Amino acid sequence: MTQDSALLQAPEAIPDGSNSRKVFIKTYGCQMNVYDSTRMSDALARDGYEPTEDMEEADLVLLNTCHIREKAAEKVYSALGRLREMKKKKAADGREMMIGVAGCVAQAEGEEILRRAPAVDVVIGPQTYHRLPEALRRAKQGQRVVDTEYAIEDKFEHLPIPESRKIRARGVTAFLTVQEGCDKFCTFCVVPYTRGSEVSRPVSQIVEEAEKLVEGGVREITLLGQNVNAWHGAGPRGEAWSLGDLLYRLAEIPGLARLRYTTSHPRDMDDRLIDAHRDLRALMPYLHLPVQSGSDRILKAMNRRHTAAEYLTLIERIRTVRPDIALSGDFITGFPGETDKDFEDTLRLVEEVRYAQAFSFKYSTRPGTPGAELKDQVPEEIKAERLERLQTLLLKQQQEFAESCIGKEIDLLLEKPGRMPEQLIGRSPWLQSVNVDAKASQIGDIIKVRITGTGTNSLFAERAEAAV
Repeated sequence: MTQDSALLQAPEAIPDGSNSRKVFIKTYGCQMNVYDSTRMSDALARDGYEPTEDMEEADLVLLNTCHIREKAAEKVYSALGRLREMKKKKAADGREMMIGVAGCVAQAEGEEILRRAPAVDVVIGPQTYHRLPEALRRAKQGQRVVDTEYAIEDKFEHLPIPESRKIRARGVTAFLTVQEGCDKFCTFCVVPYTRGSEVSRPVSQIVEEAEKLVEGGVREITLLGQNVNAWHGAGPRGEAWSLGDLLYRLAEIPGLARLRYTTSHPRDMDDRLIDAHRDLRALMPYLHLPVQSGSDRILKAMNRRHTAAEYLTLIERIRTVRPDIALSGDFITGFPGETDKDFEDTLRLVEEVRYAQAFSFKYSTRPGTPGAELKDQVPEEIKAERLERLQTLLLKQQQEFAESCIGKEIDLLLEKPGRMPEQLIGRSPWLQSVNVDAKASQIGDIIKVRITGTGTNSLFAERAEAAV
């Protein structure tokens, strides 16, 4: 759907008061969707929408969807069925509620959403959510709007950077999308079809947003991309920068204490990026580097474009420059044609790498992907048995890594209140949740703590020194 450029002009801000409206955003899936939800909220703020945690009081409910998980679309339609009843009830009470679907399911389903869910007013794709305010205005005039065409314009240029007060309210850590889309075309993945080809934001745009986040109190920024280390943005003189170059530049921002990035592809871990792990104190010793399988035969069928040996060599290079780095990965069991030997190759790779964290899933077909057309699909019970064995091993490694932290003194960024009075939760350099006794006024501080114990999904610590 082609949009007139006039539609991209910022609307007049609606002052606080009786014209204020409420928006509830339900976010599914990855960190990038979390980032997208905050940016949609920022765009809607100029139309007078204030975020709410209570769906019942919302004038607008947005589902920001993800298409990665199994039966993702059906779960969205189920949620829309419940929203339809809520909308009818509100209408009976003389109250209006609009419903929008955004994100990757919106991109994949498009007009089908309007057909199957008549209560939906707006369907907006991940590349066009900067046009959401205009889509809502058209919907209020009686149109049912679908806008899932890939935008010609740069959506980030049309999204407002939030005010410092909103940044502060969101906390001391923040996501920042620097790259979208993927050109790898792994045969199991829908991302190239829902997010499009790889696009990298320019350095100046990223640095400006990062500086605004830091001015608003953010101490840690995680750079996001479907294939983040494929980022190649335009530098100050139009030259191409790599992700390593960008990290060196962001590390110069005063007040920015920590940097992370996710998700990476093994083929895009270049020397400059590896050097950044060696040189930058702000770059945390944690790397999420999916491998998916330890079998070269399955990796080829997945179109991963690397072998298990190449992955292991890369891990060795990274650990040489940063011995304390914690590694995380993604795994799929039961990809079409996977044999017992292929699966044993995966277990051997896991044993060799020793992961601090990992995410593992049974293979499930995604319509439109090459994997869905492959023969020799693995029976569900075999997928499940292999997943259980894999997760048992990964959990053991995660627990062993956590236990290896006991007694260590680490720098801890205090993020939010814990469950107990006078307790805060922070993140270790290796992305673990850590509970420590501290006052709420210390949120945003980085303090020295000593790890004293482990919980199911977190660590416990005691204060070691004064705040940094």
